Amino acid sequence: MIEVLLVDDETYVTESIAATIPWAELGVQAIYQAASPSEALRIMEEQSIDILVTDIRMPEMNGLQLIEQVTERWPDTRCLLLTGHSDFEYAKKAIQLQAVDYLLKPLDDNAFMNSLSSCIESLKEEWERADKYNQLVYTMKSDYNVLRQNLLHELLLGRPGSSASAAAKLNQYEVKVRIDDSALLMAVQLGKHFRGMDHQSVSLMEYAIGNIAEEIFAAPYRVWHGKAPHDCLAIIVSADSDGDSSVFRKERIRALGLQFQQKVMDYLKGSIAIVFSEWFVFPQELAGMYRSVLAAMYRLHQEEASLLFMEEVPERQPSAAKLVEDLYRPPTLVQLLESGQWDGAAVKLHALFDALASSHATREQLYEVFLSVSNAYLYIANKQGIDLYRANSAGVNMLIDPSMMQSPDKLKAWSEDMLSRLRSERYDHEKYNKKHIIKQVQELVMSDLGGETSVKTIADKVFLHPVYLSKIYKSETGESLGDYIIRMRMEKAVYMLKSTNKKIYEITSELGYQNPQYFSKIFKKYYGMTPNEYRDQ
Repeated sequence: MIEVLLVDDETYVTESIAATIPWAELGVQAIYQAASPSEALRIMEEQSIDILVTDIRMPEMNGLQLIEQVTERWPDTRCLLLTGHSDFEYAKKAIQLQAVDYLLKPLDDNAFMNSLSSCIESLKEEWERADKYNQLVYTMKSDYNVLRQNLLHELLLGRPGSSASAAAKLNQYEVKVRIDDSALLMAVQLGKHFRGMDHQSVSLMEYAIGNIAEEIFAAPYRVWHGKAPHDCLAIIVSADSDGDSSVFRKERIRALGLQFQQKVMDYLKGSIAIVFSEWFVFPQELAGMYRSVLAAMYRLHQEEASLLFMEEVPERQPSAAKLVEDLYRPPTLVQLLESGQWDGAAVKLHALFDALASSHATREQLYEVFLSVSNAYLYIANKQGIDLYRANSAGVNMLIDPSMMQSPDKLKAWSEDMLSRLRSERYDHEKYNKKHIIKQVQELVMSDLGGETSVKTIADKVFLHPVYLSKIYKSETGESLGDYIIRMRMEKAVYMLKSTNKKIYEITSELGYQNPQYFSKIFKKYYGMTPNEYRDQ
């Protein structure tokens, strides 16, 4: 909304204008009045004045001088002049001071309102242009964040393109680190406090940690930070290679790193682990350094808020392999799953994660566990025709939730959840397959109740062992397959006795029985009478 200031040493003039003009219709929110230029300047300092309407002739300072000061201090304010003197010099001076209009007293309300409306429209157009420009700048800056992130990934993964291209992008994306700088890479791993947060919260924490790094490693260093491709933060600190050699001293970097860790703890209430690379030439040697610090970071225990230079990271101890050796001790997880020993698989996983929790596993070990367990799950799912992605599309892809590599608890929860889903899917899959087999068996029996129909002949047709087929049929229907075949024959016998004139021996032969006396015995067992008695009743 618009705010207007009226200035005249004759107060009845400003009071009259304030009372007679329909300000609300013009979109004016507030009207202020001043009896002198000094009072007007005080109001300008306190309020957001959009339009200044001032008389020219005033005792301590004339209106032209007032406009000159206002234009200098508040250049976006529109200025209108009122005077009873139609002097060309005044008008010429007003134009030089970029006054919007020059109106004579006594004031014509319509002329004043037209001039005021022009000012308001001009202001709104200017505000709209400013909004569009600010939105464009905001969008550009947002795009730059994405572009900077993509460029960082390309450089870390060793796909920089030409030096000229990289230099152009660094400059265009407003990255402070420069080509051929002497640089140091920090791999930063978030501690336990951050792992329980959702993805959006973790992203905000990572952004805040990067900003803290920029504050701590300020001049003479240049800083560029972003999310690395392998679930840690990458912070590049660079300086002029021909500058003060003290900036490259390990003691100085270590002190700043400790300060960095403390600031993160103070402001974000969580710990971070840091691995520093050696000094290198940016970006030519960046990818190699990234691989080295990443390998070093993977050897750190998850709960350590350590700060180490790459050469200080301990080598993997032979004893570390024992933590995950239970994965490979028979019966393996694949063998347990393949044989349907779900409880045994659950016990094996439980023992494995108990060992990892008690020994403070490294990311390297957690990654090995993930690969082994996920491969076992995928192998069983593919072998048995189970759609594991339908069961849990997110759960089979570590890249969707890479924080599992930071927490034994999260990896354990994932492993147990996926085991439960796999077990459920296999049960459903087997249940569907069994129903399909039962339907197929019943169709075969009903289509042919002759002498060749038996449990063995049906089992041969569905490619199953007769004993296994009988077991499935009994478990799914509550009736043995042999009893079902006999029941179907008896029901067909009843129909033929009622609806045909066929002899008993003819019916006996058609139903696959060789002996009419045996057929009569079976029929009497079902219906309490012989076939002849049933037909005669």
